[in-house]
Amino acid sequence: MKSYSRTLSAVMAATLVFGAPSLALAKNPMVGGAAMYPTKDIVDNAVNSKDHTTLVAAVKAAGLVETLKGPGPFTVFAPTNAAFKKLPAGTVDTLLKPENKAQLTQVLTYHVVPGRLTAMDIAAKAKANGGKAMLTTVQGEQLTAWKDKAGGWWLTDAKGGKAKITIPNVMQSNGVIHVVDTVLMP
Repeated sequence: MKSYSRTLSAVMAATLVFGAPSLALAKNPMVGGAAMYPTKDIVDNAVNSKDHTTLVAAVKAAGLVETLKGPGPFTVFAPTNAAFKKLPAGTVDTLLKPENKAQLTQVLTYHVVPGRLTAMDIAAKAKANGGKAMLTTVQGEQLTAWKDKAGGWWLTDAKGGKAKITIPNVMQSNGVIHVVDTVLMP
């Protein structure tokens, strides 16, 4: 019971931080119409989300499945299918070609930060750094996490692009996923 209380307290605190009241009581948050289970790894959960079929295809094309099934832990900022559709026409098809595997890998690993960073962790980093959390990605460059005046959390990429965190704290056995509405570019 004590562990459950701590978990519920953490979820509720993260809900206040990221402003997602529907997550406060969700035992298994729904993403893309599918329950996400904290006992499954990042890949095993992502393949069930109808909103992440493009991301899953890209992870497979880049050869990153085994890595993201590994022990991690990883923090993944997972773009939705709609996020990939915002890219210029033909970008996804071009990135998925075998000859562009290195470039695809760079884009995907730019969405991954080593460690398990919950919404509370990101907010604490931001608070300690004047309102912006600098997150170093597996790709090697940084993302900047920040909170807007309405209370929403955003990421800014190296090119100045912005992605909103739409679903925070989707816990996985080997990390955490935060769903984002835009593909970030190194």
